[in-house]
Amino acid sequence: MTNSLKVAVIGAGVAGLTAARELQRESHQVIVFEKSNQLGGTWVYDPKVESDPLGSDPNRNVVHGSLYKSLRTNFPRQLMSFSDFKFEEKSYDDPRINPGHQEVLKFLEDFATYFKLTELIRFNTVVTRVEVVDSVVNSFVVESETNGVILVEVFDAVVVCNGHNTQPRLAADIPGIETWSKKQMHSHNYRDSEPFRDQVVVVIGNGPSGIDISREIAMVAKEVHMSSRSTHFNLGKSDKFDNMWQHSMILKIESDGTVIFQDGLSVEADIIFHCTGYKLHYPFLKTKRIGPLYKHVFPPQLAPNLSFVGIPEMSFTFTIIECQSRWIAQALSQKVSLPSEDEMLFDVQQYYQELKEKGVPEHRTHHIGFQTSYIDWVFDQTGMVLEKHVKEMFEYFNHCLISGGIDGYMDVFSNKYGI
Repeated sequence: MTNSLKVAVIGAGVAGLTAARELQRESHQVIVFEKSNQLGGTWVYDPKVESDPLGSDPNRNVVHGSLYKSLRTNFPRQLMSFSDFKFEEKSYDDPRINPGHQEVLKFLEDFATYFKLTELIRFNTVVTRVEVVDSVVNSFVVESETNGVILVEVFDAVVVCNGHNTQPRLAADIPGIETWSKKQMHSHNYRDSEPFRDQVVVVIGNGPSGIDISREIAMVAKEVHMSSRSTHFNLGKSDKFDNMWQHSMILKIESDGTVIFQDGLSVEADIIFHCTGYKLHYPFLKTKRIGPLYKHVFPPQLAPNLSFVGIPEMSFTFTIIECQSRWIAQALSQKVSLPSEDEMLFDVQQYYQELKEKGVPEHRTHHIGFQTSYIDWVFDQTGMVLEKHVKEMFEYFNHCLISGGIDGYMDVFSNKYGI
């Protein structure tokens, strides 16, 4: 007989909706807490920006969303599907293989409607406290606030799904950057290119969003100088823009505001723009790495009653979220068993040691890459099977990243799998 529990899900984005669907399938009693007035999480566009453009002031007015107006997905829609609800079979207003963010939100709204998830969500509700009340049976106090009304409830389990695109990570280790007297901002507060018109901009970071935003800025800026730690880019002037250059890392910033790169070149910039990603941020877990977490999901001491969905980065997000959610739901139902606390801790410690030996910094603990070994392992826990054609697309996507690079992988993938 299924072990039905009262479960709190924090967040109604991709992870929260998927977790709610899997928990409901296991006959758990689910309540989803969502602080905004609509579902979709990071896929909800908010034109507002924060009072602190760097996002480092703890007293700033926090804006959850990080979408910019023109953003398109950096994954093809075929790889943003669920096993039984395919994005490539849906078309709303934007049939492109890499659609705009509005299309993804409509897909998630359709998903929530189809699986009757909306009625599980408490909108405009902020979770202010999650605390263990009984370490023997692992029950939790969840304190929430809705329109000024505070409610305290007890749950058997908590699934944390509030994303990781809200708390900016900054390139604060560059000599001289703390005394930079001109403007700095993080991509979290980028919405369109207009603030960069006629400016000399130094962009730190070379991920897909950093490159996409740099191109957009180059349409209006005087100059755009991209700085990267990666050695996989050709240094020098862009082939596509007369006013864009790729540099190595920033060596230092002089007191007069001159930015000096390790390649020996320098520029007098108007704006330093951080496209440097985000920190994992949970008010009740103040550490560089969230955990220890067994397989990026379960804290061994509180497993399976406390879990996290969607923490892995640089990965096939939708598929990972779905298989993690099913694993959690079935672990709570006692359909699948987890190793002992000591065994899980040992596994995590081994993983951390491997990262240390490879020289991987702590903030990349959950960067699992675009390989399918992790997905295959989690699928195996619940008997899920990754469809052959989906696995082939994952493998081809990896090939596209290598052959086309960050600049052309989408075109290479589209040539074979374009809709």
